Amino acid sequence: MEIYQEIIKAEKQIRKYIRKTPLEFSPFFSKLGHCNVYLKLESEQLTGSFKIRGAFNKLLSCQDEFKKGFITASTGNHGKAVAYVSRMLNIKGMVYVPKKVLKTKLEAMKYYKINIKNYDGTSGETEIHARKIAEKKGIPFISPYNDNDIVAGQGTVGYEIWEELPDVDIVLACIGGGGLISGIAGYLKHKNRKIKIVGCEPRNSCAMSASIKAGKIIEVKHKPTLSDGSAGGVEPDSITFEFCKKYVDDYVQVSEKEIKKGMALMIEKHHKIIEGAAAVPIASLIKKKSLFANLNVVVVLSGSGVGMDTIRKVVRK
Repeated sequence: MEIYQEIIKAEKQIRKYIRKTPLEFSPFFSKLGHCNVYLKLESEQLTGSFKIRGAFNKLLSCQDEFKKGFITASTGNHGKAVAYVSRMLNIKGMVYVPKKVLKTKLEAMKYYKINIKNYDGTSGETEIHARKIAEKKGIPFISPYNDNDIVAGQGTVGYEIWEELPDVDIVLACIGGGGLISGIAGYLKHKNRKIKIVGCEPRNSCAMSASIKAGKIIEVKHKPTLSDGSAGGVEPDSITFEFCKKYVDDYVQVSEKEIKKGMALMIEKHHKIIEGAAAVPIASLIKKKSLFANLNVVVVLSGSGVGMDTIRKVVRK
């Protein structure tokens, strides 16, 4: 089944469980870029990010497989989402998290009383470890992005964008493992192949674009980044690599200073708090604004999971 058809199926399956998030016109960013900028506010989605879409689609599609429970890995947003959904559907689950996961995201996962295990490694290493444990125990593993049901669920973001703004020209979205952008692009490119999809990454952790450039999934060095939600490597043989190779037109990398500025501008101009990963496409819009003149641009704000310590650093002059 084509990913477009799977997204249509996902839209029907999860609609009653999720929010249709606003597509908000931004006078400030529109003036800045001499274009029409619309903010897709997944930061206002249930559990604070787009991840709830994929989580609902996966667990609703495969409930019979999860009688013994499931294991997953997350730096926060995916974990919160599967915790919320599993509690609603009365399914037992376990989330492996890196020891350096943000305190605010870890606390949010605990609200839903899911079993949490710490692992002393990067986000990519934690995923590999969690998958091995799942295989050893004979329990299903839910990848945060390397899964057709997850990608199809995230693709409902693209469904909503098209429904409200069919004359969209360009979509900017943060890219880590690639689940979000794969789904959005898979849907929108089917509707109109002329729509440009831009993958936005923190310069300190840009595994997908490096892999695309190399022609295969490769390991890259990762430095600390405000965009913790997108940080880390891409799982070997991930389906999202092929989706990105097929559908993503361009990549932009931004610095930590640029990400910080994007977060601060959203607070100042739109009075909205977004996490680092959500600010990456804002920073990319500002960096490449000369390319967007007179176009309809959608910027996907992926989540709002950020702690007070980070907010203080962002707004501090």
